[in-house]
Amino acid sequence: MSDRRMVSLEEHHRISQFYYHEARLLDERQFQQWLSLLAEDVVYRIPARHTPFLDPAKRGTEALLELEQEISSGLEPPFRDDNYLTLSIRVMRSFKMNSWTDNPPARTRRFVSNIEATQDGDGFDVYSNLLLYFSRYGQDNHTYTARRHDHLRDTPAGLKIVRREVLLDWSVITGPSVGLFF
Repeated sequence: MSDRRMVSLEEHHRISQFYYHEARLLDERQFQQWLSLLAEDVVYRIPARHTPFLDPAKRGTEALLELEQEISSGLEPPFRDDNYLTLSIRVMRSFKMNSWTDNPPARTRRFVSNIEATQDGDGFDVYSNLLLYFSRYGQDNHTYTARRHDHLRDTPAGLKIVRREVLLDWSVITGPSVGLFF
Protein backbone atom coordinates (compact mmCIF):
# COMPACT_ATOMS: atom_id res chain seq x y z
CA MET A 1 0.00 0.00 0.00
CA SER A 2 2.92 2.38 0.52
CA ASP A 3 3.60 2.02 -3.21
CA ARG A 4 0.53 4.15 -4.17
CA ARG A 5 0.84 7.20 -6.36
CA MET A 6 -1.61 9.38 -8.22
CA VAL A 7 -1.91 8.48 -11.87
CA SER A 8 -0.81 10.75 -14.70
CA LEU A 9 -3.33 12.60 -16.83
CA GLU A 10 -2.75 10.07 -19.65
CA GLU A 11 -3.33 7.09 -17.31
CA HIS A 12 -6.46 8.74 -15.92
CA HIS A 13 -7.78 9.26 -19.45
CA ARG A 14 -7.07 5.61 -20.29
CA ILE A 15 -8.88 4.41 -17.15
CA SER A 16 -11.83 6.74 -17.82
CA GLN A 17 -12.11 5.46 -21.39
CA PHE A 18 -12.07 1.89 -20.05
CA TYR A 19 -15.06 2.67 -17.79
CA TYR A 20 -16.98 4.47 -20.56
CA HIS A 21 -16.39 1.50 -22.87
CA GLU A 22 -17.55 -0.90 -20.14
CA ALA A 23 -20.74 1.14 -19.61
CA ARG A 24 -21.50 1.13 -23.35
CA LEU A 25 -20.99 -2.64 -23.61
CA LEU A 26 -23.39 -3.23 -20.72
CA ASP A 27 -26.00 -0.75 -21.99
CA GLU A 28 -25.87 -2.36 -25.43
CA ARG A 29 -26.26 -5.81 -23.80
CA GLN A 30 -22.91 -7.02 -25.12
CA PHE A 31 -22.38 -9.09 -22.01
CA GLN A 32 -19.95 -11.60 -23.53
CA GLN A 33 -17.69 -8.75 -24.61
CA TRP A 34 -18.03 -7.30 -21.11
CA LEU A 35 -16.74 -10.59 -19.67
CA SER A 36 -13.51 -10.05 -21.61
CA LEU A 37 -12.89 -6.99 -19.41
CA LEU A 38 -12.77 -9.18 -16.30
CA ALA A 39 -9.76 -11.04 -14.97
CA GLU A 40 -10.33 -14.75 -14.48
CA ASP A 41 -9.66 -14.30 -10.75
CA VAL A 42 -12.21 -11.48 -10.43
CA VAL A 43 -14.08 -10.90 -7.17
CA TYR A 44 -17.36 -9.00 -7.69
CA ARG A 45 -19.21 -8.04 -4.51
CA ILE A 46 -22.24 -6.00 -3.56
CA PRO A 47 -22.22 -6.01 0.24
CA ALA A 48 -25.38 -5.50 2.25
CA ARG A 49 -25.65 -2.04 3.69
CA HIS A 50 -27.33 -0.96 6.88
CA THR A 51 -27.84 2.26 8.79
CA PRO A 52 -26.02 2.10 12.12
CA PHE A 53 -26.71 4.25 15.13
CA LEU A 54 -24.03 6.84 15.79
CA ASP A 55 -21.45 5.87 18.40
CA PRO A 56 -21.19 8.67 21.01
CA ALA A 57 -17.59 7.62 21.74
CA LYS A 58 -16.65 8.83 18.24
CA ARG A 59 -18.23 12.27 18.70
CA GLY A 60 -16.11 15.12 17.38
CA THR A 61 -14.18 12.92 14.92
CA GLU A 62 -14.69 11.87 11.31
CA ALA A 63 -14.98 8.29 12.58
CA LEU A 64 -18.51 9.19 13.77
CA LEU A 65 -19.70 9.36 10.14
CA GLU A 66 -17.40 6.75 8.57
CA LEU A 67 -18.96 5.08 5.56
CA GLU A 68 -17.28 1.75 6.30
CA GLN A 69 -19.44 1.20 9.40
CA GLU A 70 -22.49 0.93 7.11
CA ILE A 71 -21.07 -2.07 5.24
CA SER A 72 -22.02 -5.49 6.49
CA SER A 73 -19.14 -7.14 8.27
CA GLY A 74 -20.28 -10.72 7.96
CA LEU A 75 -23.55 -10.38 9.87
CA GLU A 76 -25.71 -10.14 6.75
CA PRO A 77 -24.98 -11.96 3.51
CA PRO A 78 -23.93 -9.71 0.62
CA PHE A 79 -26.43 -8.94 -2.13
CA ARG A 80 -23.92 -10.44 -4.59
CA ASP A 81 -20.68 -12.32 -4.13
CA ASP A 82 -19.59 -13.48 -7.57
CA ASN A 83 -16.49 -14.78 -9.29
CA TYR A 84 -15.71 -15.30 -12.97
CA LEU A 85 -17.65 -18.57 -13.14
CA THR A 86 -20.84 -17.18 -11.59
CA LEU A 87 -20.62 -14.01 -13.69
CA SER A 88 -20.20 -16.19 -16.82
CA ILE A 89 -23.28 -18.19 -15.86
CA ARG A 90 -25.25 -14.98 -15.34
CA VAL A 91 -24.14 -13.77 -18.78
CA MET A 92 -25.08 -17.08 -20.45
CA ARG A 93 -28.47 -17.07 -18.69
CA SER A 94 -29.34 -13.70 -20.17
CA PHE A 95 -29.34 -15.27 -23.67
CA LYS A 96 -31.85 -18.00 -22.76
CA MET A 97 -35.48 -17.61 -23.82
CA ASN A 98 -36.67 -18.90 -20.45
CA SER A 99 -34.78 -16.23 -18.52
CA TRP A 100 -37.89 -14.42 -17.30
CA THR A 101 -35.87 -11.66 -15.63
CA ASP A 102 -34.44 -10.69 -19.01
CA ASN A 103 -37.48 -11.19 -21.22
CA PRO A 104 -38.07 -8.61 -22.49
CA PRO A 105 -34.62 -7.19 -21.83
CA ALA A 106 -34.37 -4.14 -19.63
CA ARG A 107 -33.20 -0.83 -21.02
CA THR A 108 -30.32 0.57 -19.06
CA ARG A 109 -28.13 3.63 -19.16
CA ARG A 110 -24.99 3.91 -17.07
CA PHE A 111 -23.26 7.16 -16.15
CA VAL A 112 -19.80 6.78 -14.61
CA SER A 113 -18.28 9.80 -12.89
CA ASN A 114 -15.90 11.00 -10.19
CA ILE A 115 -13.18 8.60 -11.32
CA GLU A 116 -10.31 8.75 -8.84
CA ALA A 117 -7.34 6.47 -9.51
CA THR A 118 -4.04 5.66 -7.89
CA GLN A 119 -1.39 3.26 -9.08
CA ASP A 120 -0.98 0.34 -6.74
CA GLY A 121 1.61 -2.34 -7.47
CA ASP A 122 0.41 -4.37 -10.46
CA GLY A 123 -2.44 -2.06 -11.42
CA PHE A 124 -4.77 0.69 -10.36
CA ASP A 125 -7.00 1.27 -7.35
CA VAL A 126 -10.05 3.15 -8.64
CA TYR A 127 -13.09 4.74 -7.02
CA SER A 128 -15.99 5.85 -9.20
CA ASN A 129 -19.64 6.80 -8.89
CA LEU A 130 -22.31 5.07 -10.92
CA LEU A 131 -25.78 6.21 -11.87
CA LEU A 132 -27.75 3.40 -13.51
CA TYR A 133 -31.15 4.01 -15.04
CA PHE A 134 -33.30 0.89 -15.47
CA SER A 135 -36.53 0.65 -17.48
CA ARG A 136 -38.54 -2.47 -18.20
CA TYR A 137 -42.02 -3.09 -19.62
CA GLY A 138 -42.38 0.62 -20.19
CA GLN A 139 -43.52 1.08 -16.60
CA ASP A 140 -40.77 -0.09 -14.25
CA ASN A 141 -38.37 2.83 -14.07
CA HIS A 142 -35.73 2.83 -11.38
CA THR A 143 -32.52 4.67 -10.69
CA TYR A 144 -29.67 2.98 -8.88
CA THR A 145 -26.77 4.99 -7.51
CA ALA A 146 -23.60 3.48 -6.14
CA ARG A 147 -19.97 3.95 -5.27
CA ARG A 148 -17.68 1.45 -6.94
CA HIS A 149 -14.24 0.52 -5.68
CA ASP A 150 -12.24 -1.45 -8.23
CA HIS A 151 -8.80 -2.85 -8.67
CA LEU A 152 -7.72 -2.89 -12.31
CA ARG A 153 -4.80 -4.98 -13.52
CA ASP A 154 -2.77 -3.77 -16.48
CA THR A 155 -2.26 -6.72 -18.84
CA PRO A 156 -0.93 -7.07 -22.40
CA ALA A 157 -4.59 -7.45 -23.46
CA GLY A 158 -5.51 -4.18 -21.73
CA LEU A 159 -7.03 -3.28 -18.39
CA LYS A 160 -8.91 -6.04 -16.54
CA ILE A 161 -11.21 -5.76 -13.52
CA VAL A 162 -9.73 -7.88 -10.73
CA ARG A 163 -11.95 -6.71 -7.90
CA ARG A 164 -15.16 -4.73 -7.81
CA GLU A 165 -17.08 -3.72 -4.72
CA VAL A 166 -20.35 -1.94 -5.41
CA LEU A 167 -21.79 -0.01 -2.49
CA LEU A 168 -25.40 0.75 -3.36
CA ASP A 169 -26.88 3.87 -1.81
CA TRP A 170 -29.96 1.87 -0.85
CA SER A 171 -30.04 -0.05 2.40
CA VAL A 172 -33.41 -1.59 1.47
CA ILE A 173 -33.67 -2.74 -2.14
CA THR A 174 -36.97 -1.54 -3.57
CA GLY A 175 -35.96 -1.93 -7.22
CA PRO A 176 -36.75 -5.02 -9.21
CA SER A 177 -33.26 -6.52 -9.26
CA VAL A 178 -29.70 -6.47 -8.01
CA GLY A 179 -28.98 -8.97 -10.78
CA LEU A 180 -27.83 -6.10 -12.97
CA PHE A 181 -24.16 -5.69 -13.75
CA PHE A 182 -23.00 -2.60 -11.92
